[in-house]
Amino acid sequence: MDTRGVIPAFVLEVKGFLADEEGLRLFELALEACSLGPCLEVGSFCGKSTVYLGTACKLKGKTLFTIDHHRGSEEQQPGQPYFDPELFNSETGLIDSFPYFRGTMERAGLDEVVVPMVTKSHVASRNWTTPLGLIFIDGGHSYEAVLTDYRCWYSHLLPSGFLAFHDIFLDPAKGGQAPHEVYKLALASGLFEELPMTNTLGVLRRHRAVVVKK
Repeated sequence: MDTRGVIPAFVLEVKGFLADEEGLRLFELALEACSLGPCLEVGSFCGKSTVYLGTACKLKGKTLFTIDHHRGSEEQQPGQPYFDPELFNSETGLIDSFPYFRGTMERAGLDEVVVPMVTKSHVASRNWTTPLGLIFIDGGHSYEAVLTDYRCWYSHLLPSGFLAFHDIFLDPAKGGQAPHEVYKLALASGLFEELPMTNTLGVLRRHRAVVVKK
């Protein structure tokens, strides 16, 4: 498939930290995952990764659920390295990326594909019963936040479904290690097989049958 003719070109201009090659990999994974069930994204920010995933879901007639409180992660708060004043609401004194996210979805034509849940991950997971074909974890990058996202959602992944983590830095000198530590924890569980990485996008696939580690 000529992905450049399918994925909206403006995605490269959307605020975010996802490299294009990582986005294209997410698009490919979602295309395959949609044969199993809907997809879920934890951490949407302004919708960059959502466009890649959502476009695939749109092509396959599936839904993409997204979870983000849209108040920014730890490193995006005032005074922190990734603070963006354009996302700061002076009236509330809080980060609010949801208006930008909504604008991105409208521009990409994904309003009837993407179902945004503006809340915290653990809140959205309460009473969740829908099996998922793909889960993409890219929310808060503290160890506690990544671990919570993983623990709240991995059990909803269908056999042969994909579990993807962003910002997996094999070299600690290049970035924080929390996503990598949880990624390794997931792999050590015996529930997943490891697939090739794309830049900092780590991908695991759930085994067709439960593998009991001895």
